[in-house]
Amino acid sequence: MTQDQSQGMDDRPAVIGVLGAGAWGSALALTSARAGHRVLLVGRNGEVIEAINRTRRSPVLPMAQFPDTVLASTDVAALRAADVLLLAVPAQATRAAVADIADVLRPGTVVVTCAKGIERESGFLLTEVISYGFQSGPVAVLSGPGFAEDLARGLPTAVTIAADDIALAEVLAYLLAGPGFRPYAASDMVGVQLGGAIKNVLAIAAGVVIGRGLGASAQAAVITRGFVEMRRLAAAFGAKSETLMGLSGLGDLMLTCGSGQSRNYAFGMSIGQGVDPASFGKLAEGAATAEIAVTRARSFGIEVPIMSAVADVLSGRIDVNGAIERLMSRPLKREDAS
Repeated sequence: MTQDQSQGMDDRPAVIGVLGAGAWGSALALTSARAGHRVLLVGRNGEVIEAINRTRRSPVLPMAQFPDTVLASTDVAALRAADVLLLAVPAQATRAAVADIADVLRPGTVVVTCAKGIERESGFLLTEVISYGFQSGPVAVLSGPGFAEDLARGLPTAVTIAADDIALAEVLAYLLAGPGFRPYAASDMVGVQLGGAIKNVLAIAAGVVIGRGLGASAQAAVITRGFVEMRRLAAAFGAKSETLMGLSGLGDLMLTCGSGQSRNYAFGMSIGQGVDPASFGKLAEGAATAEIAVTRARSFGIEVPIMSAVADVLSGRIDVNGAIERLMSRPLKREDAS
């Protein structure tokens, strides 16, 4: 998006593309429509797409009705008309999605990643994956404490939208703001992404604690010390400390580590209850992020014992009891020590 394009979008409805017709992508499509824009929602599941166009409802978000300004399609070519693309596919599918649309989008179309994770194979943040795939054009990130169901119902939700160019972030926040949806602009894309990615790993840990019946005190300890790990790792990446204290860090951590609506928390609870992780049956982004987050932390020489415990349990290198014993037997230290 050029400066002239972004200025023009301040005073007219935009065409918002959304790639990914799951619960999160569909909720973002609804939110964009409520903000007054025409929306192009593209997904792979033909039954979901057909249901939206025919009945104005989606099987993945049955509580919400889609307005006529949302057009659903299985054809990525429909996204050629988009001024802004919200990329709402799972984190580990970002690279493939970028390849699918690289030759479709018009030059200057803003691509906003709305997933939360670190690419498992490369260790790249998702904005890096997108930038390498397109080589040009503005990239931004949307993250923060929000469940798809809440967004679909129009319940009050606040998120962060970050871009290297703060003016672009402000334009995007202005465009997407609407009834019940309040975006805050930021320029720290690294911090916003790491907050969203790491909180998923920590939500698994918090869920394990509750699933194993270790109590609310243990849950609070895991969340608090996990937040220390998040901040350490984000600082090593070059993130601003205040970013992690905001919506995309602490805010998202608070939401995800204490609600059964969170797939990562529910995944952790099932592990704590002795269920085989492979049988969970739902996408938990933290499961893919844990190992690579620990690998990146080690490359910086940073200790992340809680994230390491999650990664080791998921890989089968240790069981839950062994992870608990390892964490509780760590040497005592000052709380303000690194």
